[in-house]
Amino acid sequence: MTFDRTADAARYEVVGAGSDAALFAAAALEPADRVLDIGCGYGRTTLRAAAQAPDGEAVGIDIAAPLLAEARATAARTGVRNVSFVHADAQTHRFPEAAFDVALSRNGVMFFADHTAAFSHIGHALRPGGRLAFTVPGDPASNELPQVLGAALRGLLPSGMTRSGAPGVSSLADPGRIRDVLTGAGYERITVTGLGTTLRLGATVHEAAAFLRDWGAVRDALPDPESPAVTEALAAALAPFGPSLRATAWLVSARRPVRSARDGRGS
Repeated sequence: MTFDRTADAARYEVVGAGSDAALFAAAALEPADRVLDIGCGYGRTTLRAAAQAPDGEAVGIDIAAPLLAEARATAARTGVRNVSFVHADAQTHRFPEAAFDVALSRNGVMFFADHTAAFSHIGHALRPGGRLAFTVPGDPASNELPQVLGAALRGLLPSGMTRSGAPGVSSLADPGRIRDVLTGAGYERITVTGLGTTLRLGATVHEAAAFLRDWGAVRDALPDPESPAVTEALAAALAPFGPSLRATAWLVSARRPVRSARDGRGS
């Protein structure tokens, strides 16, 4: 059965878009900005960046080719011309030096193998004084989605997703670690702000369970996502919470120094 990527893109918006207003306020895009969207997925944030920078450009980068194919199709369908998508790993991709005014990411920077190295690499792609803004999930203890998935799909999803600091989803759940990483990567004017939202996954627990079963981030980890047992396990895990889940995130902003630390002048 062909997986409906357009429908899955809408599911990702349900899960992630609650922080978009705060993210774009922090990014403070200007009309001629050149914007890099890290871990852009289906490209909805990239397209929003392109709309806010009509005289500039927005470039989305992600390692997931099927998601990028849908992103390109959406851009073509909606007639957005100042946008492009790159199939690559932002930690190692050879960006031109100082090619962007802003780098942003909605929940796309947690999976780097080496966060300090990755953010340092991305920093070289920003112009001096360029801005960085991103969101990452907050403490797993205050996020009900990983608790539900961990209970329902134990052994099928990464074991560390419910433990702050574990590799993957929760790797940047500690604001102190975020500051340490960005300081080590050469950024300044670092701010970390807590956000809270509600994920409304359906009208009933069973609708919410079906939503999660069909969400690509979950579906890709399941050997048999169509099994009734999967939906039943998700419904059972959702029962204590209901169909809407509490979520928290960290909103992070920082800047590349106007002068490199290497020349000893700072900013």
